[in-house]
Amino acid sequence: MITMDSRGRRWALGLTRLNGVARFLLVVGTTYLGLLAVTFFIGRVVPIDPVLAALGDRASAAAYERMRHEMGLDLPLWQQFFVYLKQVLSGDLGTSVLTTRPVLTDIAYVFPATLELATTGTFIGVVLGIPLGVLAAVKRGTLADQAVRLIGLAGYSIPIFWLALLGLLLFYAKLRWIAFPGRIDVVYEYTFTPITGLLLFDALIQRQWDVAWDVFRHLVLPASLLGYLSLAYISRMTRSFMLNELGQEYVVAARAKGLSETRIIWRHALRNAAVPLVTVVVLSYASLLEGSVLTETVFSWPGLGLYITNSLQNADMNAVLGGTLVIGSVFIALNLLSDLLYRTLDPRTRAR
Repeated sequence: MITMDSRGRRWALGLTRLNGVARFLLVVGTTYLGLLAVTFFIGRVVPIDPVLAALGDRASAAAYERMRHEMGLDLPLWQQFFVYLKQVLSGDLGTSVLTTRPVLTDIAYVFPATLELATTGTFIGVVLGIPLGVLAAVKRGTLADQAVRLIGLAGYSIPIFWLALLGLLLFYAKLRWIAFPGRIDVVYEYTFTPITGLLLFDALIQRQWDVAWDVFRHLVLPASLLGYLSLAYISRMTRSFMLNELGQEYVVAARAKGLSETRIIWRHALRNAAVPLVTVVVLSYASLLEGSVLTETVFSWPGLGLYITNSLQNADMNAVLGGTLVIGSVFIALNLLSDLLYRTLDPRTRAR
């Protein structure tokens, strides 16, 4: 039999959860509105005339005014923002001057390349960074610890474009171990039909091993460089989390019980450190998705970063703002995902 007290507790729990969902949606909506506002006003303060970009500098005054009216640039600024907001929410990011296609269509075409590059880089960073961070924490103060910290410091300090150029000089120009910059050889570009846009995955599931090998030879160096950046961040944070866990009382108690050091490190300390580490990995992934512009430019990687760079050089502001908006949206989504994962993995945060 359900009592009044139990029914009241259920109502209170339901209202608490509803309040949490409402606050979550409010945060998401406010953050996204702020992103839209920043993107819009950046497009208005940049010293590039979108009308001249569309018509050219030899257009007549009448044609200039007509295009300016069609673009809505003769409206008050606040009204332009609401028009922009309505277009974005309806999925219209405008038309690219450079490609003459809808910006959203262009982004859907180039984003899988950035996704493949960032995902591979994050995988490398996780697979190597976590063990190195654990090693540095366990061997604190030793030569191994200093070596891992030096690797991380170099990853933070050395510019990515310099590493990319050095890698091309060594592995492509000298050793010929990797393929020419780009994503796939021209031999396969027009004969291979991708399914998801992730070329390596598509080639493997279609069992086209020659295409997969060619894609891998293009992917390995830029992904490794991004993986090095991810490794530097993840190893440093893993070391910090593990040092904190290894100093806890439960580790002392486990050692007193006679548990092996390997079990204590990998099954107890690392398991507890994995809760905040998940957030670190997700944020590292987000930073690679938004920060691969220089890598894509050096390696002629046809991803979102190169698309935005080329659009900016050609004064294609619709494409620049659309790409910036997509990157910002992805970063917001991954931040929210990291927060959700943290709350799911750590029960102590659910009551906050």
